[in-house]
Amino acid sequence: MTTTQPTPPARLPRQQPPAPGRDAHTAPGLDASRSDTPPWLIVATREIVVRATNRAFIISTLLTLALIAGFGAFSLWQSSRTTTYTVAVSAPEGARLVSDAAATARQDDDTVAIEARTVAGEPAARALVEGGDAAAWLHAGGEGWTLTSADEVPLGLRTAVESAVRSAALETNAASAGTSVEALERGTTVAVARFDGEAIDAGFVQVATIAFALLFLMAAMLFGQQIAASVVEEKQSRLVEIIATAIPLRHLLAGKVGGNSVIALGQVVLFAAVGLVAVSFSEWSTLLPALSTAVVWFVLYFIVGFFALACLFAVAGALASRMEDLQSTTAPLTTALMLVYFASFGLSGTAAVIASYVPIASVVSMPARILAGETAWWEPIVSLGIMAAFAAVTVVIGEKIYRRSLLQTRGRLSWREAYTAPE
Repeated sequence: MTTTQPTPPARLPRQQPPAPGRDAHTAPGLDASRSDTPPWLIVATREIVVRATNRAFIISTLLTLALIAGFGAFSLWQSSRTTTYTVAVSAPEGARLVSDAAATARQDDDTVAIEARTVAGEPAARALVEGGDAAAWLHAGGEGWTLTSADEVPLGLRTAVESAVRSAALETNAASAGTSVEALERGTTVAVARFDGEAIDAGFVQVATIAFALLFLMAAMLFGQQIAASVVEEKQSRLVEIIATAIPLRHLLAGKVGGNSVIALGQVVLFAAVGLVAVSFSEWSTLLPALSTAVVWFVLYFIVGFFALACLFAVAGALASRMEDLQSTTAPLTTALMLVYFASFGLSGTAAVIASYVPIASVVSMPARILAGETAWWEPIVSLGIMAAFAAVTVVIGEKIYRRSLLQTRGRLSWREAYTAPE
């Protein structure tokens, strides 16, 4: 009879005791005691890497860049394209007027060309116009000339022909009166100027203001919601309780805000740079120096304003206890951002001046006023100082609410409840 010896139990590896100041559940990669790197910088680096390598973020950024570049390409194509208008004429005098109109149009816009095409009479002119081979038929009628088309006469063609007819009539009338056209027109010109010497088109300022507002709204909403969702996700999974054993909560907040601010700033600067290149190929290329100055100020305002908003979005995430609560806790911030967006191009006069000093709204309103040439040299500096003071107060109060609410697990908190909660 054979007997078997019992197998000795396997020897488990000896467990190492946790390092002082750090329990066995500390989140990996966040142990500040094993690195000389400040904890907030570790968190910020992680936030930057996670956001910058996110596929959705990369795709949306590339799509936006493609849209901006597409605008520049379209503007370049549009500026290099020549529009030719053919005008049917039945008399030599009509051909001479079309030639003068062509010279006038070329002087105003070198992409517009006008040419004459002689026809036998009205039936031939009608066939030419209705067949699409001519834009209009210029013929004498009544006391002057008539420009007849199948539809509405293009504005550029009409303006050029009216100018040529007017000049010809003035020459004839001046000769009959024994004077000259110059004498008749003396004192009839009106010069347009501004007290500040600038010449910025109001339509261009409006478009640029909307672009500033849209860019700020997109960045604030996208990154702000991401910060809030990240905070509540860590809170809901109770991961933040583990992280809190490794680093102070204020370092966690600073890392999240700082990392996302860097990514948001990089994206905004990239969009702005590509936008300036696109404008250089458009009809507004002469306004590029003024726009560049406004863009620099917009970036400065964005840095300060977004930092404050990022802190508030982090607080909104800390107030929530689950993802479903985010809509309620972030609602005040979302409403404020939408008001800033609509007010940025809906205000004018004194209201726009006041908005340029109000924190958050000034991110868009002040650069718009700078572009329009409506500010003294000291106004942007004072406005930016007010924004910086607002951001400082926001960060101090927000950090306190964030710390007091982040580890609370008794449901969604109000701002007042979180502020008065114990440390």
